[in-house]
Amino acid sequence: QIQLVESGGGLVQPGGSLRLSCTTSGFPFSSRAMSWWRQAPGKARELVGTITKTGDSTNYADFVKGRFTISRDNTRDTAYLQMNSLKPEDTAVYFCNAVGSYWFGQGTQVTVSS
Repeated sequence: QIQLVESGGGLVQPGGSLRLSCTTSGFPFSSRAMSWWRQAPGKARELVGTITKTGDSTNYADFVKGRFTISRDNTRDTAYLQMNSLKPEDTAVYFCNAVGSYWFGQGTQVTVSS
């Protein structure tokens, strides 16, 4: 059974940081590029960034460049999203995804507010 479980979300003040985790099982994690997406209320889901299967390259949406970092640990079948300098407009449910698949987790809520 394929599972992706996001965790680490919460309430944080503007300028703060959070680290999200995506723990996976049921598929060969090290053979798949991974991506992070987010969806704010009333808006379409948007791509935050991707990481190659080896972790040697990443790409980010312009709205998070320089603030967010994606990494992965293939020994733990886990991907991470480090979010720094958070802004209220980063408030959304964050999802991880195996690139090229329809596999998404249930998401984790990130709320940036003072």
